[in-house]
Amino acid sequence: MRITDRSDLWWKTAVVYCLDVETYMDWNDDGYGDFEGLAHRLDHLSELGVTVIWLMPFQPTPDRDDGYDITDFTNVDRRLGSLGDVAEFVRTARDRGMRVIIDFVMNHTSDRHPWFTSARRSRTAPFRDFYVWVDEPPKQQAQTVFPGEEDSVWEHDERTGQYYLHTFYGHQPDLNIANPAVRDEIAKTIGFWLELGVSGFRVDAVPFLIEPPVGVDIGDPHEFLRDIRRFLQRRSSEAVLLGEVNLPFDQQLEFFGRPGNPAELTMQFDFLGMQALYLSLAREDARPLAASLAERPQLEPEAQWANFVRNHDELTLDKLTDAEREEVFEAFAPEEWMRVYGRGIVRRLPPMLEGDPRRIRMVYSLLFSLPGTPVLFYGEEIGMGENAAERKRLAVRTPMQWTDEANGGFSRAAPRKLASRPPTDGYAPEHVNVEAQRHDPDSLLGVIRGFAAVYRSSPEIGWGRFELLEHGQDAVLAHRITADVGRFVAVHNFAAVPTVVTLELGEVAQDSKLSDLFAVDAFDLDASGRIDVHLDAYGYRWFRIVEPDDRRLT
Repeated sequence: MRITDRSDLWWKTAVVYCLDVETYMDWNDDGYGDFEGLAHRLDHLSELGVTVIWLMPFQPTPDRDDGYDITDFTNVDRRLGSLGDVAEFVRTARDRGMRVIIDFVMNHTSDRHPWFTSARRSRTAPFRDFYVWVDEPPKQQAQTVFPGEEDSVWEHDERTGQYYLHTFYGHQPDLNIANPAVRDEIAKTIGFWLELGVSGFRVDAVPFLIEPPVGVDIGDPHEFLRDIRRFLQRRSSEAVLLGEVNLPFDQQLEFFGRPGNPAELTMQFDFLGMQALYLSLAREDARPLAASLAERPQLEPEAQWANFVRNHDELTLDKLTDAEREEVFEAFAPEEWMRVYGRGIVRRLPPMLEGDPRRIRMVYSLLFSLPGTPVLFYGEEIGMGENAAERKRLAVRTPMQWTDEANGGFSRAAPRKLASRPPTDGYAPEHVNVEAQRHDPDSLLGVIRGFAAVYRSSPEIGWGRFELLEHGQDAVLAHRITADVGRFVAVHNFAAVPTVVTLELGEVAQDSKLSDLFAVDAFDLDASGRIDVHLDAYGYRWFRIVEPDDRRLT
């Protein structure tokens, strides 16, 4: 089947952009971003080439975990707007050619959620079974997600004398998915947001979501995920599930759905590839990333990998060996405040690479040219940094920097009222902002716009079959993606010195050319497909093999 017959799978060639409404644009100047402000910045996202906006949690919250502690799954935090504002924002985004997906965080609630406040009144309370309770914690306990902040996944409730399970923070009790009533509430929540026009969900911590309570047999827990996918498809045939599954590749395949079983997740983040990328950057050696990509399974056409450089959490390195993790720490997080939970880094990419524009651009070239769907975290398009004064994960969740004005143009509120504070170093708004880069084609914003445009005109990147190209240079990653619309080739140099790499592209049709997708250059290919490619220090190049009957613009 040709690619053109599968235009319904819109997410195969999407550009996803993650943002937090609270820190994006404050329109009423109360110090918090809001949906009205976000709506006024949709032109920026459209010009950038974004096709999918992923919203971090915006529901009512005590805000003890940056919004991931929710008290009402079907409402909006009053600081950010109303349900009417959400509906209007989704409609306006559609008008600009962008879909909206939202965070789905129903593995736990806030301890202030009405369900939990009811559940802890007595052992026979109406919502008691919505959560997981035991008289004594098991001797063999799961490891806490936040070492150093939580020493157990069980919290004692003095009023009822039992312990409740919390995989994350103590103020985030886990929901009991073995309870059919909880599953019904999950389905109702999905249905509610689909009715407001969203096109899917980024599913938080998927392995924890489907894990049943200890000692409770619910059969195959993946059947719960299959039920969610079936329900989703009945309500909206276009909707997707983008899953956070930080597991080895063979286990991730289970979350896509094995052949013969109904589908589960639509897309999953490639955590292993991301971690290998940083090891390659630390070593200036492409081989760790190449090895990870070689191991990454080729998926069925209806599934997809999501590539990312940075997300909203710590930059986790948990799948590297201890020695490899220490290498990356030494290279990019030499100070103690830069590290968290013994596994991650709380910095953004530009400061880690010491602001070197060559390396920064090379990394984003990889993001858009590797097979899969690219995901950007807000501010990456202009090279924002982190604020060390904000605690841990919040260091990278600072306000979007629009101008060089006070608060980066995010808000006209007094600094003490801001949801978060921008950095004050070389990455402060006076040095890094949208306005300064918007009309400069050589800025990072201009370069990333270019990547997005060429990516969107190269459907083989999202649809094709990936293969590494052998060339004998440790610092260079060369790959080809082949689909029925053509062949795409990209070459990236991880080293600080220029080089010439010889590519063996295999047999090609007579009079074929290798077209440079970022320059008015095309190189004749002989029948063997052998060609020398020049790369600058930290350089990158994108090509298309153009055969005589290929009439696409290059």
